Amino acid sequence: MKNPSRLFLLVFTAWTCVTAQEPQPFDRLVYHGKPRPLAKDAVTSDWPRVLGPTDDAKSPETHLLKKWAYGEPRPVWEVQMGEGYNSPAISGDSCVIFHALDGKETIECLHRETGSRFWDHAYPISYQDRYGFGSGPRGSPVIADGIVVTYGVTGELRALELKTGKLLWKHDLLAEMHVPQDFFGAGGTPLILDGKVILNVGGKKNAIDDAEGLRDRKERLAEAGVSVAAFDLKSGEIVWKVEDAWGASYASPIPAMLHGQLKVLVYAGGESDPATGGLMCIDPASGKLHSKFPWRDDEYIQAIGTSPVVIPDKNRAFITTAYPKGRPLGGVMVEYDADFQPKEVWQSKKLGVHWMNPVYHDGHLYAIDGETEPKSRLVCVNADTGKEVWEQKVEWEDPALSRELGRANPVRLSILRASLIHADGAFLCLGEVGSLHWLDLSPEGVKIISEAQPFYALNTWSLPALSHGLLYVRQQAKDLMQKTGERIICLDLRGD
Repeated sequence: MKNPSRLFLLVFTAWTCVTAQEPQPFDRLVYHGKPRPLAKDAVTSDWPRVLGPTDDAKSPETHLLKKWAYGEPRPVWEVQMGEGYNSPAISGDSCVIFHALDGKETIECLHRETGSRFWDHAYPISYQDRYGFGSGPRGSPVIADGIVVTYGVTGELRALELKTGKLLWKHDLLAEMHVPQDFFGAGGTPLILDGKVILNVGGKKNAIDDAEGLRDRKERLAEAGVSVAAFDLKSGEIVWKVEDAWGASYASPIPAMLHGQLKVLVYAGGESDPATGGLMCIDPASGKLHSKFPWRDDEYIQAIGTSPVVIPDKNRAFITTAYPKGRPLGGVMVEYDADFQPKEVWQSKKLGVHWMNPVYHDGHLYAIDGETEPKSRLVCVNADTGKEVWEQKVEWEDPALSRELGRANPVRLSILRASLIHADGAFLCLGEVGSLHWLDLSPEGVKIISEAQPFYALNTWSLPALSHGLLYVRQQAKDLMQKTGERIICLDLRGD
């Protein structure tokens, strides 16, 4: 070797490029400016999975900005995105987004305060939503132990190294476990727990051809297959499988402490005729199926979107659906005995939630009841009895939008099927047309603390993510005023 020192320099340079990448600006990024510094005593947290650090749409963050002046909350950065209905995941300095762009499912790791990109990973997909909604992923990325896991709309389960974007392992579950397309493709968000990736797979014993006869298709959908599976986080090897006919919903498995033991609750139920599904209680270590609680009408078209809501210290869980249309099944509270067998505590047809998760707080459930926009209403329900405490529509007039649309009379807006996050003693509410509110919700009613309109866009359906005083919001349709397309926006919520 003529110049060993040069060889060492090349190897060292290559190693540092892999292990210590610096984020770089890119063409889809617009940077607006630095956020405020965090308050001295601010409590901060990551948002590593779809419902936040405690899997219940709650955040421990404090010292958040609650009174907004004109132009607040101020945007820090924004990135144009492709199709998808999901939330970002934040861990440390990394903000991971997942979407379909130019015919590829694309995973990108951005710097959470600047939007600059550490790395991206993409692979081609072929998917067309049968109902005409976007053809991007429904499941959100999840981060744990330095690994990012995603589950795509065609059944691609992938694990990447968070620092570098290196592909660690993958499974094509459409091919391996015969996952059917279902109503809107594959779409559940995985749960990472104790080194396992737990997923409501909804597979069948045999492949399902969408072109085959209706009777054959119905028989195949009714077959048992891999309903839930656990994969080793580091290797991707299958750890255990639960074989059952209940298919895959669009909800995420949720961890629950029941009688002092850690269990996983899965609200399962994919495409089947008649429809089947409900709440499964599974041991996360062994995959033992402790019990099944059916909660599904027999009407064919039902897409479950809400994850189980665990009621701490009561061995209870709440599940809800807005289907079937016109006569929703609603919600049910179940309680588990020491053998993890469920019994119904109460049920209510007045709490049928479509896809946004109810939030449990101080003995009450706060949620948006209603399958369609006109029927949606913000409700408070006593979690012990199921009795509705109040209902309210949060509405206002918007002169600016009226002028833009050329309307003589003021346009009246509503939060409609909004998303809720509890943080810093109040509720953040992201409305379906891009409104943002701080709400004081209690059994006494609703008080509006502040309101803003970061954008005017329909289909704002994904729960935002809150981390280190910054709020990450998905805009999933064209803005009616700014004319911007799909994007993610980082907003500054840092207060004193």
